[in-house]
Amino acid sequence: MNAPAPHRVAVLGAGSWGTAFAKVLADAGREVVLCARRAEVAEAVTASRSNPDYLPGVPLPPNLTATSDPEAALRGAEAVVLAVPSQTLRANLESWRPLLPSTAPLVSLAKGVELGSLKRMSEVIREVAGVGGDRVAVVTGPNLAKEIADEQPTASVVAAEDPELALALQRASSTGYFRPYTNTDVIGCELGGACKNVIALACGIAGGLGFGENTAATLITRGLAEIARLGAALGADPQTFAGLAGMGDLVATCSSPLSRNRTFGGRLGAGATLAEATAAGNGQVAEGVKSCSSIRELAMRHGVEMPITDAVHQVCHEGLAPRAMASALLGRARKAEWS
Repeated sequence: MNAPAPHRVAVLGAGSWGTAFAKVLADAGREVVLCARRAEVAEAVTASRSNPDYLPGVPLPPNLTATSDPEAALRGAEAVVLAVPSQTLRANLESWRPLLPSTAPLVSLAKGVELGSLKRMSEVIREVAGVGGDRVAVVTGPNLAKEIADEQPTASVVAAEDPELALALQRASSTGYFRPYTNTDVIGCELGGACKNVIALACGIAGGLGFGENTAATLITRGLAEIARLGAALGADPQTFAGLAGMGDLVATCSSPLSRNRTFGGRLGAGATLAEATAAGNGQVAEGVKSCSSIRELAMRHGVEMPITDAVHQVCHEGLAPRAMASALLGRARKAEWS
């Protein structure tokens, strides 16, 4: 028998994607509590029925409420959505752990690989919350928050080791504009979501340098090849990278001006320093800036060649000039495409 879809859902993190997914859940008929880190964000959502800091002008449904009190948000929750940046997930989850409902599934929206531990987000959740894989799920795919909040048609992926959990969350988040598919390949789905941010930085850098669509297509295609190599080394299903969590997310993030990572890379390519590019983003996190280092280290640990990821790391953290990055990638030893 199918597991019931959760009715009361807590979304911890009120940034653009957390707010957009909270809206999806509410539009799918769930009772949603959005928990913001800052009280003024929760107060603004309550007063204006929108999130002016992150999704200005997007009306939020009445069955979505807001608070800055995690205990209030988690009280009675039948599912918990974790919508904080990947590098802050561990610290946040450690503070929330005593409040987590004992049986509620934990759903990650974060896309990254943790610095230091090199763990995927589901691994961090299992370690910190002390739960098994049967209680952890991941939502990923082409998830540009503003487009989803505007109810533009999109598909996504709910990945979980337990197919019944994936089905329950699929039912909980299906709307007329948001179509989730299920997948049991958590490893591949998470790697696709984390690595595409790094490739999007590379595409942004190329655009900032004035390069066009041929360059972007090359980076996207060769980027997918290196993501798939890492996935193979870690036991992912190769088919995942041809789907929404792989190619779908990669194309959206590398192509859209709404992509933080592509936009951040564009600033670097145009000559901004890392600090200047960060300041220009008004505090919005470009996940790939940090994840490029952890993904690079993960690849090295497993003997996987990821030249684009390595080059992005060098630009962000070792002072490599963006134009030198392009020369370095083009100057690599020639080889067969599938070798």
